[in-house]
Amino acid sequence: MSEFNLVVLPGDGIGPEVTEQAIRVLEAVCQKYGISLHFEEFLIGGTSYDEYGIPITEEALEACKASDGVLLGAVGGPKWDNLDKRVRPEAALLGLRKELQVYANLRPITIHDALRDASSLKPEFLEGVDILIVRELTGGIYFGEPRTTTVENGVTTSVDTMMYSNPEVERVSRKAFEAAALRKGKVCSVDKANVLESSRLWRKTVIETAEDYPEIELSHMLVDNCAMQLVRNPAQFDVMVTGNLFGDILSDEAAMLTGSIGMLPSASIGDGVGLYEPVHGSAPDIAGEGVANPLAAIASAALLCRYSLGLEEAAKDIEKGISKLLAAGYRTADLYSGSEDETLVGTKEAGTRVLECMGFKQESESNA
Repeated sequence: MSEFNLVVLPGDGIGPEVTEQAIRVLEAVCQKYGISLHFEEFLIGGTSYDEYGIPITEEALEACKASDGVLLGAVGGPKWDNLDKRVRPEAALLGLRKELQVYANLRPITIHDALRDASSLKPEFLEGVDILIVRELTGGIYFGEPRTTTVENGVTTSVDTMMYSNPEVERVSRKAFEAAALRKGKVCSVDKANVLESSRLWRKTVIETAEDYPEIELSHMLVDNCAMQLVRNPAQFDVMVTGNLFGDILSDEAAMLTGSIGMLPSASIGDGVGLYEPVHGSAPDIAGEGVANPLAAIASAALLCRYSLGLEEAAKDIEKGISKLLAAGYRTADLYSGSEDETLVGTKEAGTRVLECMGFKQESESNA
């Protein structure tokens, strides 16, 4: 029996609730394929700050680096909004990504037929939509220096620096080309090359890297046009590769194509340990109520199977289970419309129903 060591960082707000369901599904499917999982759990974000005075400890970081994969919930909340930026919950995410050197964030935008009416777009605009957004994760304006705020003659000035090197662009673009080779063979590189020097370097490097992938169709699009095209004709995209800031914004926009940001998983990968987390936030307003949508966390567990454990069939089993759940009409509160063919379920029951849809017999849970 193969064995893997995973680190779990439940985080803040609804993080522990949705992560619990992801672990249930992950354990069941891995057992089916003869895989033994060992979990080690650590605090991160606001809960870590409350306990240790820092958003992530060295012990947690070292455990993550020594693991086979990291499953993360969500961090942050109003309770910690006024902390110094160095100890805010979000600082843990930036530090974790940097330590693990996960420079490519993969966000699949999948349209489930059962949720077409929940999308912000009319159903006819969703035909054929299947997008993978590859976002550069450890460079750009979120990490560039200098990053300063100064006051001179009574005028306050703040500076953030958007900086990219060609090796940074090359390595993330290779991830995009490799992903496209397993899909429809198309990559759209998104930048602002008509204005920004860093984007001109980005485009030049992507073009040079593309020479190693002659079978891939490469196109380029300015980020403002891309934002428009995502709501005008999203089916034109296959794999999209872009920088940290642009990817952050575009992937959240694309999330609404699916019906809810609670549906979006993500995989942050590099050349070592992968980090897997739902795209949604900690939603402190519903924390503890048992109503959070766990499907993005469960789908993130599928990505962990695919990219870190090498279990493609297990990943497909989870994804099919989610699709069957939705087709059967089960909905968490964020997706529930009140239709007669829908059944409202809570966080734990959603996890139970996914397991049942995957063929694992479970005892039914209450909606709470």
